Amino acid sequence: MAPESADTPAYLQPDRAASRRVEDLLDRMTVEEKVAQLTAVRPDEVTVDGELDGALARERLSNGVGHLTRVGGHGGFEPGRVAELVRELQSFLAAETRLGVPAIPHEECLSGYMGPGGSTFPQAIGLASTFDPDLVEETSRRIRGQLLAVGARHALSPVLDVGRDPRWGRIEETFGEDPHLVARMGVAYVRGLQGAEPSEGVSATAKHFVGHGAGEGGRNRSSVQVGERALREVHLRPFEAAVREAGVESVMNAYHDVDGVPCAGDERLLTDVLRGEWGFDGTVVSDYHSVRFLRDEHGVAATAREAAVRALEAGLDVELPLVECYDELVGAVADGDLAEATVDAAVRRVLRQKVEKGLFESPAPDSGAVADAFGPDANREHARRLARASLTLLTNDGTLPLDDPASVAVVGPKADSPAGQLGDYAYAAHYPAREATRRVVTPLSALRDRLGEDRVAYAPGCTTTGSTRDGFDDAVAAVEGSDVAVAFVGARSAVALAAADGEVPAADAAPGAVPDAPTSGEGADVVDLSLPGVQGDLLAALAATDVPLVVVLVSGKPHAVPELHEAASAVAHAWLPGEEGGNGIADVLLGSHGPGGRLPVSVAKHVGQLPVYYARRPNSRRERHVSVDADPLYPFGHGLTYADFEYDPIRLDRNRVAPAGTVTASVAVENVGDRAGHEVVQLYAHERSPTLVRPVQELVGFERVRLAPDESATVAFELPTARLASHDREMNLVVEPGEFELRVGRSAADIASSGVVEVVGERWTVPRSARRFVTPTTVERA
Repeated sequence: MAPESADTPAYLQPDRAASRRVEDLLDRMTVEEKVAQLTAVRPDEVTVDGELDGALARERLSNGVGHLTRVGGHGGFEPGRVAELVRELQSFLAAETRLGVPAIPHEECLSGYMGPGGSTFPQAIGLASTFDPDLVEETSRRIRGQLLAVGARHALSPVLDVGRDPRWGRIEETFGEDPHLVARMGVAYVRGLQGAEPSEGVSATAKHFVGHGAGEGGRNRSSVQVGERALREVHLRPFEAAVREAGVESVMNAYHDVDGVPCAGDERLLTDVLRGEWGFDGTVVSDYHSVRFLRDEHGVAATAREAAVRALEAGLDVELPLVECYDELVGAVADGDLAEATVDAAVRRVLRQKVEKGLFESPAPDSGAVADAFGPDANREHARRLARASLTLLTNDGTLPLDDPASVAVVGPKADSPAGQLGDYAYAAHYPAREATRRVVTPLSALRDRLGEDRVAYAPGCTTTGSTRDGFDDAVAAVEGSDVAVAFVGARSAVALAAADGEVPAADAAPGAVPDAPTSGEGADVVDLSLPGVQGDLLAALAATDVPLVVVLVSGKPHAVPELHEAASAVAHAWLPGEEGGNGIADVLLGSHGPGGRLPVSVAKHVGQLPVYYARRPNSRRERHVSVDADPLYPFGHGLTYADFEYDPIRLDRNRVAPAGTVTASVAVENVGDRAGHEVVQLYAHERSPTLVRPVQELVGFERVRLAPDESATVAFELPTARLASHDREMNLVVEPGEFELRVGRSAADIASSGVVEVVGERWTVPRSARRFVTPTTVERA
C-alpha cells in the first residue's frame, strides 16, 4: 500500500479510527464496488491448473470482492501453496482494482482447519463430551494458528445448534442437546479463534441461525416448527451467549424456515433480535447457496433479484460461497427496488471487519508461518489428549482397563479405517475422492504398536453399511483364539449432498468415489438409530463366544442398541476422535489414562422413543409408549471412570435469595478409588410450582476435576438467580419468586443430593445487561 502522506486517503491511514476509515472508503465507492464487497469468489473461478489466471481475475475481481472462499479447503492446495495464492490474490486486488481493497479469506474448521495438511481433532460432539471449555478454547487457539498461517481471517465455525434429534446427520457437528453446554463450549471455541484483539485473531462464525437442529423428522434443511418460548430459551440462547460473552464477529443463517419464514430472509431474526435486542455489530454471512434457495427451494422469491433483495433487506450481508444472486443488487438499486442505504449498511460492516483485522496493512500471511504451524507432528499430542478426554465409558463389568492381556482380537469395520475416525467436516471425510494428506492413527495400529503385532489378531468382519456376512467366520475365529475382543463399530461420517451442490461426489458419482455410503454427517439423515449394515449381527455373533467383548462405538451418533449393551462386557463411545483417535483410545483401553468423557446427549433405547432429551417438560417426561418407558438407555451427563468418587451433601450458603441475587452451591467430592480420575460435577435446577410449564430440570453449571486416589476437592457454583430466569406469557425474561431445587450429581439421572433455595421478593424482569450465561465456579482442593 502507498506510504502515509498528505495525499494518502484516510482509509489507508492505520492511525485513523476504524469508523473514519470505513466512511472515507465507502464515500469513494461506486454501487458496483459496494456490491462486490458483499460477494465471494472461489479459487476455481480465478485459477487454471492451480495458477492464478490474470484474465479470469480481471473479469471476476475488477470491482473487488468481499470474501475468498476456502482457497485451501475448496482448492485442495497444500498449506504453502494456499499462503502463496492468498498473497497473489491480495496483491492483485491491491494493484489491479481502483481502490485496492483486500479480501477476507475464509475456511471451514469444525474439527480443525479443513484443508490439506490441517490438524484434525475430534468432531464437535466429542469436544462436548469433555465438558472442558478450557480444553476447547485451547483447541480453537491451535486451529487459529493454522488458519492465520495460510492467510484465512474468517472461520465458518462453531456450530451452535442444539442437537436433540439423533436422526439428524449433523448432530455430530453440535455440542449436544443442552443449551447451557452448547453455550459454554461455543463461547470457548469463539474465544480461542478470535483471540484478545480482532487484529490478532480469526473471525468466528456462529451457525446455523437458528434452530437448525430442530428440523421436522430429523431431516437436514427441513422446516422448523417451534414456539417462541422454546426458540428463545433453547435455540437462541447459545447464539446470544456467543454475542454477549465472546463478542462473536460473524453469524451464519440456517437453511430452513421457522414457521414458514426462511432464515435467510427473516428480518425479525437477522435484524430485530440479533442486532436490535443483542447489539450484534458483526457480519451475517449466508450458508452456502441459501440466498439462491429462497428461490429454488423455498419458493418465496420468483427471481434471483427478488431473492437477493429479500436477503439483504432482512440483514444478510455477504452471499457465500460465490455470486449467484447478489450481482442483481446493482440493478435493483438502479431500478429503485432497493435503497442504496441498505447496501451501504451491509458494506460498512464488511469494511469494518477488514479494517479491524488489519488487512489493509497486512493482507497476506507471513512467509514463514506455514513451516511453524504445519507438519506431520503439529498438534498431535493435543489431538491425542482430546481423543482420550472425549472417550465416554458407558458400561464396564471390570474388563476395562485391559491389564497386559496376552492376546487381543481387534474386529469391526472401524478398527483400521482412517476415514472412520473423522467427522464430516474433516478434509478427508468431506472430500473422500481426494488423496488424504494427514496421517490418521487407527485403533488397530495403536494397539499393535503398544502390544506388538503377535498379540493382536485382526479381522474386520464386515463393512460399515454393506450386507455381506462373509467375514463373520474369520472374526469369530480371531475372537475365539484371544483372551479378549475389542470391536470397533459405528456410522460412517461424510457429507452426503448432491454433486450439484458443489460439495462432494454423489454416492453413485463414480466407482470408488464414495467407498461406503455415509450414514452420519450433513445430508445423511436416518430413520434408524441401530448400527448400519450388519454390524449388529456381527456383534451378536461375537457375543455368543465365551470371550469378554469390549465394544467401542466410533460414531457421531448415539446409537439405540440396548441388546448390544446387555451382551458386551464393556461399551465405550469414542465419537469421531480425529487423527490421534487410535492412540487416545488405546491409552484408555490399556489403562495409562482413565476415561473422562460424559454424554452430551441422551441415548435412546429405540428410535420410536424420541425425543428423550433430559430437559423435557413433566408431561412429556412421564408419558411412555406401550412397548418402552420414557427413560433413555443412558442419560445426559453419564460416563464411568476407573476411579470411584463419593459426594458429600450439597451445601447452600443461603436458603433465601433476592430475585437479582446470587446463591452459592458447593459440594465436596472425594476419590475413594485406587486410580486417579476425572469427575464432571454437574449442577441442575428445578423450579417448583412455576407459573408456566418448565423443564423437569436444567443444567446450570458443571466443572471437570481430576483427583488422585484419596484426594478431595470442594466445587463451589456461584449461581446468579438470573440463571433461573424464564420467559413469561408476554415473553419477558423474568425471575419468579418461589422455590428452586438445586441438584448436584454425576448425570441428569444420577443426582447425589439436592437443596432448596427460595427466591423472595417481587418478580424481577431481567434486563438484557443482567442476563447471565456462565455460572462462575471455583475448586478448592483439600
